[in-house]
Amino acid sequence: MNKKVKISIVMLMGFLAITSCGKKEVSATEQPTEVNETTSDEGVKPAVSNVLVIEGNDQMQFSTNELRAQAGKPITLTLKHVGKIPKEAMGHNLVILQEGTDEAAFASKAIAASDTDYIPASEKSSIIAHTKLLGGGEEDTIEFTIDKKGTYNFLCTFPGHVSMMKGVLIVE
Repeated sequence: MNKKVKISIVMLMGFLAITSCGKKEVSATEQPTEVNETTSDEGVKPAVSNVLVIEGNDQMQFSTNELRAQAGKPITLTLKHVGKIPKEAMGHNLVILQEGTDEAAFASKAIAASDTDYIPASEKSSIIAHTKLLGGGEEDTIEFTIDKKGTYNFLCTFPGHVSMMKGVLIVE
C-alpha cells in the first residue's frame, strides 16, 4: 500500500471513531417517568399519584417546586440527595408545613435546632411530616396522609437553604 492510501484509511477510521461516539439512544424502558407535572401542553391535568419522589442536589435545589397528591390517601414521599457533599456541609431534608404556618418564622427557629437536625421541637404542631437530614448519596422515604385538600408549603431547613429549596404540595 502506498502512503496516500494508508493516510486515507487512518483518516477514515478516525472520522468513523469520532462520529460514532454520539449520544446514546435511550430506550423507552430506561427513560424516567415524571408523574408530578402541573399540566400537559393541552392544558389537561395529568393523573395525580401519591407516590412522590423529589431530589436535592449540591447546588441547593430541589428537582421540582410543586408536588401533587390526592387527599385522604396515604402519600409515600422519597427525598434523594443526589449530590456528593456530606450532610454536615450540604444537608437536605424536606419538611411539609401545616397550612398557615409562617415559613420565615419556622425557618429562623430551625436554624437554631442543629441538635435535632434542624427540626425545631417547639414547632412540632406546625409540621405534617419530615424526612431525616441527608448527605450526598442518601435517601429517605416517609409515609403520611393529608385528609384536607389544600396547598401545603415544603422546605429544606438546613441553614441558608430555605431561600432556594422550597415549594408546595397541592392536595386535591
